[in-house]
Amino acid sequence: MSGPAALLDRLNSVKQTAPGRWLARCPAHQDRSPSLSIRELDDGRLLLHDFGGCEVGDVLAAVGMQMSELFPQRLAEHSYFPTHQRLPARDLLVILDHELTVVVLLLTDVVARRSVNEAQVRRLVQAAARVGKARDLANPERVTVNV
Repeated sequence: MSGPAALLDRLNSVKQTAPGRWLARCPAHQDRSPSLSIRELDDGRLLLHDFGGCEVGDVLAAVGMQMSELFPQRLAEHSYFPTHQRLPARDLLVILDHELTVVVLLLTDVVARRSVNEAQVRRLVQAAARVGKARDLANPERVTVNV
């Protein structure tokens, strides 16, 4: 069974939002509406994010899966951002799209509740850092190093 099918079959209220993208109720907490975002990358890797704040390990434990099942190849063969080469534009756009989706969903939640928790702030800071790193990788000649 493929990575997405193995995971999606164990979740409730699964809704496909686009090719390779789904929302579902998070099995790690009492989720009243879908808060778990699932995305399949072109190479078969799965990205998970729970907007309710659950960690990926907790989500996987709740459905009896291991982290390695999210990756079709060995984890060591991948890096979110390679450090020794330029990242193809398509890959940068995939990363930026995912991070901006996270930001929009978190901010929508913040506006609706008029509050923000520590997990949401950490994830927004992480998204900002990843967007900055993607920018630097898109044009490494323009990156300056302060010595």
